[in-house]
Amino acid sequence: MSSNRVLITRQIPEAGLAPLRAFGADLTVLQTREDAGVTHEELVAGVRGCDVLLPLLTEPVDRTALTANDRLMGVAQMAVGFNNIDVEAATELGIPVSNTPGVLTDTTADCTWALLLATARRVVEAHRYMAAGKYNLWGPNLFLGEDVGPGGSGEPKVLGIIGYGRIGEAVAKRALGFDMIVLAYDPYGRDRVLRSDYATWAELDELLERSDFVTLHNALTDETRHMIGEPELERMKPTAHLINAARGPVIDEKALVRALREGWIAGAGLDVYEDEPVMAEGLADCPNAVLLPHIASASRDTRGLMASMAATNAIAHLRKERAPNAVNPEVYDTDAYRARVETS
Repeated sequence: MSSNRVLITRQIPEAGLAPLRAFGADLTVLQTREDAGVTHEELVAGVRGCDVLLPLLTEPVDRTALTANDRLMGVAQMAVGFNNIDVEAATELGIPVSNTPGVLTDTTADCTWALLLATARRVVEAHRYMAAGKYNLWGPNLFLGEDVGPGGSGEPKVLGIIGYGRIGEAVAKRALGFDMIVLAYDPYGRDRVLRSDYATWAELDELLERSDFVTLHNALTDETRHMIGEPELERMKPTAHLINAARGPVIDEKALVRALREGWIAGAGLDVYEDEPVMAEGLADCPNAVLLPHIASASRDTRGLMASMAATNAIAHLRKERAPNAVNPEVYDTDAYRARVETS
């Protein structure tokens, strides 16, 4: 077996393929069509014949996949998140895992604002109305939405940000242009909020009760799963909008459908889903929901940079060097890793 075989699960931008080819890697791409996924069986079979795996969030890289090849030298994920990888098992087995952090902050913040503005001003509903040829006469009550800036009331709107890492802070910074009051809550980052020039700390209940718009940017953990459920949605204003560009399971999607149907909140903008790509029953029928297919980081520049970073990490794995973005750097000091290097 070649010592430079890289298994890429999905079709990725050329910016990631070019450096791997230049290095002399032998590339295999499992995905044959953009709309076709990769089965777990295909993944495991492919791992048996590669030296480095380059997956995306869509593939579960579990212990079965990780143990399929005792010569596997690394997993170079093309994503910031790595919930799909059993990192604990990888570390135990001596396999470095890397990701592509810090590249999608602005792109995701921009998409968050696109969702916020689209839901507030009912852009998608209005587009469908226009495209269907229903616009016959202008009227003062046509698609009334909510102001994002002070607007006619002259009162600044309140933006509540849950999860105040790089993306949350970038969203807050953009709110300056709308003269908004920005509140932030982060169960793991209170100090960052307190140091911020763009937001004021608020406990979760206060944030939900005061905010006209709530955006989610927190990581998915056992503590944050269903962080927004019925009690939280009932605390929000009936004119408020909820935006999720973080992880789907942070919201109880069934509860959200009920909130949208019954008018607990005015609208929601989602880029991620609890059981992606499946949506909760009834969500697609809610006219006050703007639904995107997980495209928050989908700009040409950002996805290209992500692919390039994944390639750089993959080449480090092939060289048996420390990857620039290892999420389990402690693995390099383990006997399991040293043994893997010696036998590969």
